[in-house]
Order: sequence, then C-alpha cells, then structure tokens
Amino acid sequence: MTLPDLRALTAARLDLGATGVSVPLRAELDFRLAHARARDAVARELDVPALCAALADAGLHSRTARSRVGDRREHLLRPDLGRRLAADDAAALDALNAADGWDLACVVADGLAALAAERHAVPLLSALLPSLRAEGWRIAPIIVATGGRVALGDDVGERLGARLVLVLLGERPGLGAPDSLGAYLTWAPRVGTLDSERNCVSNIRPGGLPPAQAAMTLGWLLREARRRAVSGVTLKDEAGEALPPG
Repeated sequence: MTLPDLRALTAARLDLGATGVSVPLRAELDFRLAHARARDAVARELDVPALCAALADAGLHSRTARSRVGDRREHLLRPDLGRRLAADDAAALDALNAADGWDLACVVADGLAALAAERHAVPLLSALLPSLRAEGWRIAPIIVATGGRVALGDDVGERLGARLVLVLLGERPGLGAPDSLGAYLTWAPRVGTLDSERNCVSNIRPGGLPPAQAAMTLGWLLREARRRAVSGVTLKDEAGEALPPG
C-alpha cells in the first residue's frame, strides 16, 4: 500500500518530510492550525438558543439547565461542579418527574467541545428517538445543559425519575477532531454512579462514527439495557452479532 493510499484512510500525519533537521513549513503550520482549533473548541461556549432552535425544528422539545459551574474557566478547573445541577435548575427538574417515571432522559451538554454538541447531537437524536417513541418509550424533554460533565446526567436522571439517561457531550478535542461527540448511557441513574456502570460510544462525527450509525448502536444498547436492567461492564455491544448474515 502506498503512502497516498494510507493518507486516504486516516487523518494521522504521515511522512511529513524534512527540511534540514525540521519539518517543512507547511506541516508546521498545519500542526499549529490544528492545535489552535483544539484550544478554541475547549474555550467555546455552547450556543444554547441555536441548539434549542435546532432541536425544535427537528420536532424535539427541550429544556435548559446549568451545572454548578460559574463560567468556562471554572468548568475546566472544577470538574466536580460540572457533575451536579445548579440549585434552581435541580428544583425545576424535580417538577418534571413523571408519576410513573420516564423510560429515557436525554442530556445534551457542552463538555469539552461545545461545537460537537451543536453539530452532531440533533442528527443523532433525530435518528434515534423516533423509533423508540414508536415502541412506546416515554421520553422526557431533552435537557440542554451548560457546564456539564458526564455525571451531570446522573443528577438529571435521578431527579426526573428516569430509568435510563443518555448524555451527549463534546469529548476532549484532538489535533484532528475538535468536534467529536461522546454518548454515555446509564441504567438507573443516581448521584454517585460509577463510570463502570455506564456504556460509552465515542468519536461520533462524520469523520469518525457517523451519527446515523451511532444511533443504531445506541438504540441496541438502550433496548438491551432496559430489557436486562443493567448498563456498564455487564452490558456489551453485541449489536453486530444480533444482525442477520448479509
């Protein structure tokens, strides 16, 4: 396989060449641009109105919430504050707790790359939720959260009385992927849930795992989590094994 063939398969930097003892100027500038994009992705604030409008255009009702983080800088320095809801928003979600509970609560949060949530959350949810609703799932209003970490979904899910929570948020940017979305699902969410009790589907973006394909994987995991009443290390992604031979 030739280098051009390999370059077509990966975004990795291959055979950059050399100018004396240094890389060529173009390779250096490309690296600096990628680094700047990653830094910008971390610093970017989530455009909540635009995201809520996009969800509404897709026929998805949403509510907003905040974590206990005060600003973006504190979000990066105090991940513990991003795992719990602000007091007033916690009370508002308590009021949404359905008498017989929700089957699924969805949280869309900024995480470490708000751009990922803005670009990929709506296509993913648009591909995932209609089939679940058609099967009779009771799905809570989507919570659009700022200053959120993965465990914020535990607080949200517990207050809503949801059997499952699905958290979509921006992953830590890489030099080739400043808009990668991560999806984390948890059965019986509650404050203090261990990471080993969740399932994760990562690198959701057109250049990684496309949202439509991620929706298929998540749909299988959500259905199996509800059927088996488990998630995390006891729930493996066996979706491929469940498909009929091609």
